[in-house]
Amino acid sequence: MTAELVRGQNHPLSQVRLEVRISAGTPIVAGATLGDDSGRIHGVEWVAHPGAPVLPGIEVSRQAAADHRLAVDLDAVAADVHRVSILLALPSGVGGPIGFGSVAAPFVAVTGLDGAEVASYTITGLDAESAVVALELYRRQGAWKVRAVGQGYAGGLTELLTDQGLPQAHELAAGIQEAVALGVARSVAAPPPRTTDGDRSRQAAASTLGQDQSGSPYGAQAAQGATGPYGGAAGQGPGTPGSSDPGAGYPTGSAPADPSAGNQPSVPSAPPTGGPIDYRHPRRRSAVPPPPPTAPPAQPGQLTQPVAGDATGWSMEERLYNQVWGMFEDLARTTAAYRSAVDFADTRRENELDQILSDPRSRIGGQADAAREAARAKYAQLVEQAQQALDRDLAQLTAEADVVEPALPPAYARWDNPVWQAYRVPMEMPMALRLGDLHLPESERLRVPLLMRLPLERGLWIDSGRTGSSDGSFADSHELRRLAMESAVAHTARLLAVHPAGEFTVHVIDPAGSGAQALAPLVRTGVLAGPPAAGAAGVADALGRLTQRVDLVQMAVRGGAADSLPPGFDASQQLLVVNDFPHGFDDRAVNQLRYLADEGPAVGVHLMMVADREDAGGYGPLLDPLWRGLMRLTPVPDDHLADPWVGHAWTYEPALVPLGSQVLEHVLTQVATARRTWLR
Repeated sequence: MTAELVRGQNHPLSQVRLEVRISAGTPIVAGATLGDDSGRIHGVEWVAHPGAPVLPGIEVSRQAAADHRLAVDLDAVAADVHRVSILLALPSGVGGPIGFGSVAAPFVAVTGLDGAEVASYTITGLDAESAVVALELYRRQGAWKVRAVGQGYAGGLTELLTDQGLPQAHELAAGIQEAVALGVARSVAAPPPRTTDGDRSRQAAASTLGQDQSGSPYGAQAAQGATGPYGGAAGQGPGTPGSSDPGAGYPTGSAPADPSAGNQPSVPSAPPTGGPIDYRHPRRRSAVPPPPPTAPPAQPGQLTQPVAGDATGWSMEERLYNQVWGMFEDLARTTAAYRSAVDFADTRRENELDQILSDPRSRIGGQADAAREAARAKYAQLVEQAQQALDRDLAQLTAEADVVEPALPPAYARWDNPVWQAYRVPMEMPMALRLGDLHLPESERLRVPLLMRLPLERGLWIDSGRTGSSDGSFADSHELRRLAMESAVAHTARLLAVHPAGEFTVHVIDPAGSGAQALAPLVRTGVLAGPPAAGAAGVADALGRLTQRVDLVQMAVRGGAADSLPPGFDASQQLLVVNDFPHGFDDRAVNQLRYLADEGPAVGVHLMMVADREDAGGYGPLLDPLWRGLMRLTPVPDDHLADPWVGHAWTYEPALVPLGSQVLEHVLTQVATARRTWLR
């Protein structure tokens, strides 16, 4: 998986023969400097540039160009080289851009020789700077890593090289620019704008975060059988949020990895030069849908006034969906920037203290104490700056959440949102529905909705076993099972509520009747297709009917006769809720369940498991594909969902009905009434 780096973030390199690929919207000069353990350049022979493109282990482009490929062999660099800095500069000359702020943000990727990306970084936040250190490959404890730097210099190459300790900086910078001007490095035209599929990283650039997508937002798996919150291996996605997006938009499985790919806004082409480019919300701009409403400009020192539905989209629902996705991504990136900055500060302090200890003359005495205190003070300053940036971004996102949450439609809203009091059975299915909330340790108050794209592309697993959360670790098994069934009922009720009458049918298997209390609202209001199946005979009958349905639809589709199903055939989406698995299941039933999980979603048959994986431990690895194929949710807060960009462990909180609330009865009663009317 590619690591999409933010400023200051590092990533280990598992190979030493690499390519550095650079893409920009205008011809630029690319080069590399070699540094010792303190980052200093020993002479002009430690700089690779178009006029002298080859050094041991390094080869750079011989021309100014919009696209570059630099070759790197870290095993071939000299033993006293500890740092390889990749630098970019704008060619000097009349009529060209005077700073990176007036051109498209450069995109830099480190790849293996097979072309697979290892890490990437979009350099945002630049203005008048005409030279920038993009990345550095550095040696630490015998291993190589890559760090996103993004340090710009308004004084151009001269200032950059001077900062790295080169005495002949002015002469070398002039020589590089002269070589470009004389045509030693021939400029080539900028390529056409990158497409969405071709450059996900540049879509996700966000200057304030320094900091996803397949149709699902959270593609990474963080727990057994778990996938990212929004899709991908972990879910389906919208066009990450917008990922399952979490995969293209959100969970198409989940949104932000689509959070679903089909709904991602296209990346705008680079605008004409002449002014800075705003990369704060790249996913929220598109040339196709009508422009979203804009917030009034913020006064100096004040937060931007947020507006509900400020993302692109053809409808308010789609705009809110994409806005939620943007909030998820913004929170992921700003938190990654904070953590990376703190890690950078910690590494810097360690290096400075190591240097003090390595010199016997400075180990004792006032000079050593002063140096140690200076290192600690610098560390505190860097951490404080990172905290201030995080607090600023969290305040903006919190203000946005406070505006967006009340504006959400029922499918996206919490159960305590007043919008449910005015609920009416919809005429068409929404884009997605809410499965719960996500948050990070640095932002306890800020909750981002976890949206899953519809129709369902994968089943759900409500884990009734002991989870890794602090709440779950102290709850007894009976309490967890009760909470899991309540969570399953809430999810089922929401699925029923967001579908038009007659387009969603629910079946329940409860072999021992242990879920009767939690299932009571569904049974009492009559929204189920029939009474919960009990005992081994009930399990076999329910599974047999749904398996037969899947077989019948598959045969009809393969034979091109999808419109010729038998009269009275229920063409609605089907959901099977299974409680207490594997109680009441024999080997045949287990195989049928696996079949439904694998083949059912494609023909409208979906699965919701309420189970403790340990209870089915006797089947060994036979059921591993089943658990992996389901999106794991929990009945109590648990940090088991991971995003695909920076790998945060997001804490998931289920969308439960508030204690004592009658909203569930109100909604289910309307669903049941609409269903009876439809059946007449």
